[in-house]
Amino acid sequence: MDHYDSQQTNDYMQPEEDWDRDLLLDPAWEKQQRKGHHACAHLRSASGEGDCGSPGLQDACTHLHFPSSSPGERLAKPERGKMRVHKISNVNKALDFIASKGVKLVSIGAEEIVDGNVKMTLGMIWTIILRFAIQDISVEETSAKEGLLLWCQRKTAPYKNVNIQNFHISWKDGLGFCALIHRHRPELIDYGKLRKDDPLTNLNTAFDVAERYLDIPKMLDAEDIVGTARPDEKAIMTYVSSFYHAFSGAQKAETAANRICKVLAVNQENEQLMEDYEKLASDLLEWIRRTIPWLENRVPENTMQAMQQKLEDFRDYRRLHKPPKVQEKCQLEINFNTLQTKLRLSNRPAFMPSEGRMVSDINNAWGCLEQAEKGYEEWLLNEIRRLERLDHLAEKFRQKASIHEAWTDGKEAMLRQKDYETATLSEIKALLKKHEAFESDLAAHQDRVEQIAAIAQELNELDYYDSPSVNARCQKICDQWDNLGALTQKRREALERTEKLLETIDQLYLEYAKRAAPFNNWMEGAMEDLQDTFIVHTIEEIQGLTTAHEQFKATLPDADKERLAILGIHNEVSKIVQTYHVNMAGTNPYTTITPQEINGKWDHVRQLVPRRDQALTEEHSRQQHNERLRKQFGAQANVIGPWIQTKMEEIGRISIEMHGTLEDQLSHLRQYEKSIVNYKPKIDQLEGDHQLIQEALIFDNKHTNYTMEHIRVGWEQLLTTIARTINEVENQILTRDAKGISQEQMNEFRASFNHFDRDHSGTLGPEEFKACLISLGYDIGNDPQGEAEFARIMSIVDPNRLGVVTFQAFIDFMSRETADTDTADQVMASFKILAGDKNYITGDELRRELPPDQAEYCIARMAPYAGPDSVPGALDYMSFSTALYGESDL
Repeated sequence: MDHYDSQQTNDYMQPEEDWDRDLLLDPAWEKQQRKGHHACAHLRSASGEGDCGSPGLQDACTHLHFPSSSPGERLAKPERGKMRVHKISNVNKALDFIASKGVKLVSIGAEEIVDGNVKMTLGMIWTIILRFAIQDISVEETSAKEGLLLWCQRKTAPYKNVNIQNFHISWKDGLGFCALIHRHRPELIDYGKLRKDDPLTNLNTAFDVAERYLDIPKMLDAEDIVGTARPDEKAIMTYVSSFYHAFSGAQKAETAANRICKVLAVNQENEQLMEDYEKLASDLLEWIRRTIPWLENRVPENTMQAMQQKLEDFRDYRRLHKPPKVQEKCQLEINFNTLQTKLRLSNRPAFMPSEGRMVSDINNAWGCLEQAEKGYEEWLLNEIRRLERLDHLAEKFRQKASIHEAWTDGKEAMLRQKDYETATLSEIKALLKKHEAFESDLAAHQDRVEQIAAIAQELNELDYYDSPSVNARCQKICDQWDNLGALTQKRREALERTEKLLETIDQLYLEYAKRAAPFNNWMEGAMEDLQDTFIVHTIEEIQGLTTAHEQFKATLPDADKERLAILGIHNEVSKIVQTYHVNMAGTNPYTTITPQEINGKWDHVRQLVPRRDQALTEEHSRQQHNERLRKQFGAQANVIGPWIQTKMEEIGRISIEMHGTLEDQLSHLRQYEKSIVNYKPKIDQLEGDHQLIQEALIFDNKHTNYTMEHIRVGWEQLLTTIARTINEVENQILTRDAKGISQEQMNEFRASFNHFDRDHSGTLGPEEFKACLISLGYDIGNDPQGEAEFARIMSIVDPNRLGVVTFQAFIDFMSRETADTDTADQVMASFKILAGDKNYITGDELRRELPPDQAEYCIARMAPYAGPDSVPGALDYMSFSTALYGESDL
């Protein structure tokens, strides 16, 4: 007997002081022990006497039968005397024989048995029962007691109201015994008619059926079990072991059924993964198909508000709609890789998705989506800039056109007047000078007309939506301008013809008109500039406008002096008129600009200056705020961008280095994944800053080279890379465990792979892979036979002929060379066990041996294949093989 058996036997017989004292003193317990030991098959003596402590037992111990002994092996010849010394000698011979079988008896000798010590004799008998009836019971490498309990739990698991947790109170209601019998011989007991509240009937039914049909003696009394708070564990354990030995023949069938269940479960799981992949791929491709036309729509809007709404819709797409799809795409790739790995491990053909649903098809569609997305965002920003420019130009056009139209109002009527025909000489000269002043004013307005035409042309080039009205107004201004030029020329000619008749000209009025007109034009230009809207994008631009405005304010004192000088001329004219009583009409004949108009415009200019100051100050504050936003975004982006790149490099190093076991690498990667996920709030914060920048219409940032698009793409790649790397390690663990590869082998494979992966790309070229195999002991020569062998290996590791070998494919190949897993031959051997001599198996037999769902699945797989004509619905050996593996696998 080996060390393990010796240790087990030493534990069977404990010293007397360790026994349950209360039970030893309980007469009911003693009676139950006597009955159980008397009925036990291992204690049936040759003399037929087995009552513990009786004279028969004292002498019959020498005639006990032990199943562990060799056939025909018996005790030494007993002495025939009837004296005490003869009995002690015979019992010692029996005890020596028991000890030779590895049973260690403690605190008991021949004298105690001969003297009729019931308690010691019962303890010895229990030790013998454990050694020869229970010790050899083993389920999944557990101890005898634990193995027997595990066997009972598994057999009774499907039965209602049965919960086996021990060998005492769990059996009081009798349903456990009935369930064991019904599980193996359902025709013996109608389990559905049993009631939990009638334990006596249940126990007697089980005991009677076991004794009558299973040849299991009735060791227990139903009344004793029901009437005892805690039935004797040893008696019940002894009785249950009889069921185990009676039904042990069904164990091989159960093992065979379990093996088939395993194959069926793998097939079901793989088919479900295929269906999930097809559905997820279809949904993702449909979403891409619907989204790309929306992103490719380049129909511009006419208003800034409409374009801003489009930009907001695009933000919602990037923030709410796209991220879940990124996760679906990543999960799709993970599911696909896991499915392919499981198919390889179960020696099944690789999964080929439906046409158009390959991972490469999804990646191509995703690339088109991102390309359309990038172009759509650029188009939106360009359209917003264009509309912003258009709105600014349109407002500027309206302002200049309104000022010009106000200026030209009445000019045509003035130029058509015939007042010079009845005027005096002085009046004619005044009209002539007035006309010269008008021409000066007209020339000054030439720039404004050209600006109006240039703005209208730019609006047309930028495709302004209201271009027809702009063109009509511009054309009207240009036609009016040409008409004014022609009328001006015509009036000058008329005045010059009359000039010879008129000689008196008032020089003061002329000087007033000459100085007042430019000053008036300057004031109008100043008012126009002070009211002109401005658009700036940087702090430098607003500082330039502020500087120009300060320079303008510096010219105001000189302008005020000019105003006072012009008013002085008018005052001088009034003084002369009053002094010399000149008969004047009271108005300057050379100009329509009055001192009141000059003073009014001057006051207006003085009022516009502080407004301009306030507008520039507010814009300066806005630009300072925008600059803070740029710096805030730049500071975060300059941290997050390198962080993402660092994490990508670290993940790459982890995936190719050999630090610890695969589980250590997986744990390390998951810690990395957790730290990356915990970094998401910073990405969200950066998104918020980016949204503030876009809302502020900030289009450039000199403080960083990173854009939000760079950060988003890097973040998505980081999440995809860590998930894909974790999946690769999980698949390696799955391959290692399924194929029985040790950690040392895995480390050796990784070291060889990394050694020849000199570019650290994670893949090997054909020549690198060939060198790697040679380094691991493969004999691949350069002769035609070696080239053919290497071509065969490449067809396994690179079935798609991509020209590269991944580490997962390398591990799969090596595992196929070294692993020891269930093969198709083993599964078909299980079929032969279930089929027996019939060489076929029926659906009813599958339903009895397999769980319901897997049995029905197997029967459905069997349906298309014809079985024996004499047994409809059954499968013979070849039909079962074809139904389970297909024609090409076996």
